Amino acid sequence: MERASGAITWPKRFLAAGVRAGIKEQGEDVALIYSEMPASAAGVFTANIVRAAPVLVSQLRVPRATARAVIVNSGNANACTGEQGLQDARAMTAQTARLLEIAEEDVLVASTGVIGKRLPMDRVSAGIEEAVRSLSRDGGPSAARAIMTTDTRPKEESAEVSIGGSKVRIGGIAKGAGMICPNVATMLSFITTDAAVAPEMLQVALSNAAERSFNCLTVDGDSSTNDTVIVLANGAAGNPRIERRDRDWEEVADALEFVSVSLAKQIAKDGEGATKMIEITVRGAKSFQDARQIARTVANSPLVKTAMFGCDANWGRVLAAAGRAGVDFDPSAVSLFFGTTPVVRHGEPVDFSQAEMHELLRGSEVNVLLEIGSGPGSAAVWTCDFSYDYVRINAEYHT
Repeated sequence: MERASGAITWPKRFLAAGVRAGIKEQGEDVALIYSEMPASAAGVFTANIVRAAPVLVSQLRVPRATARAVIVNSGNANACTGEQGLQDARAMTAQTARLLEIAEEDVLVASTGVIGKRLPMDRVSAGIEEAVRSLSRDGGPSAARAIMTTDTRPKEESAEVSIGGSKVRIGGIAKGAGMICPNVATMLSFITTDAAVAPEMLQVALSNAAERSFNCLTVDGDSSTNDTVIVLANGAAGNPRIERRDRDWEEVADALEFVSVSLAKQIAKDGEGATKMIEITVRGAKSFQDARQIARTVANSPLVKTAMFGCDANWGRVLAAAGRAGVDFDPSAVSLFFGTTPVVRHGEPVDFSQAEMHELLRGSEVNVLLEIGSGPGSAAVWTCDFSYDYVRINAEYHT
């Protein structure tokens, strides 16, 4: 698999735009992704039972055999807005469809931002008109910026693989910095590919990729009302249509997972107020699910995250979090490493240099490895530290 430059408009016959409609105080805030030909669509959405209106609308439309566009706004989540919120989400898809001259059911919708406020539909409508006028092959970066809220930078990734003699491209964008603990985070991601894939097989590939990427991501343990990941596959690459789990499907699935993992890590690095990304790896569990549960519990621990911010090698906090994860393991078999430095071996503490460890934990990326036994299950979860700025950002978010 080759890694290539570009993002959501790198796959053939995709256009995008990001424009300013005035929903946010500054910057682009309406994004549009458009396939010039019918595409298969797949999606994964928040497991929160309080779901935003755009989630409810898009969930009814995927997976499906034909989709053409995704319309997105930032600055307002359109969540907890009742029946009017649903009408507003449908109005966004209806207007987009009318301007693009496609079926309304072929338009998906997503929103992100403050919960509990009605969308300013006059601004949203003007933004949609401008986004349709601005669609281009060069619109990927502006679309990536337009979906941001408290993010400090856009997130993009792409990949290329060969299938049946055809070069297939995959590109994606994502946003997310806080309220991140996917099941699937306020996290949005949109991925395009010019592969020809049946919608059912695209859905399987996305669900599998999300399990090992977006669902292995946490910033603060809060699952959003708006989490959405959507993939469009338009077949413009000309590969034989993928209808089953064969080698071609595995190539696309692996590339989709690569893009998803990269986007998830970028979100962790850009967590609200974060000074470092932390990768928590658990090995030796009975299953992937058990390993991920332990890693996620450690990653969500405020005590672990604040210790990491202070560059304090307080490894007892890691073991305490692992022990309350609800997964059975033998504490006497546990070994723990910060970077490559052991701090616990087989349940016993190991002497280490506090000064050297402090320096290691000052890095922008910190790796924590927890070995709990000899089982086949392993998982990595990505998170970030808790800084003073995390409290400031979220104390002032609504105002």
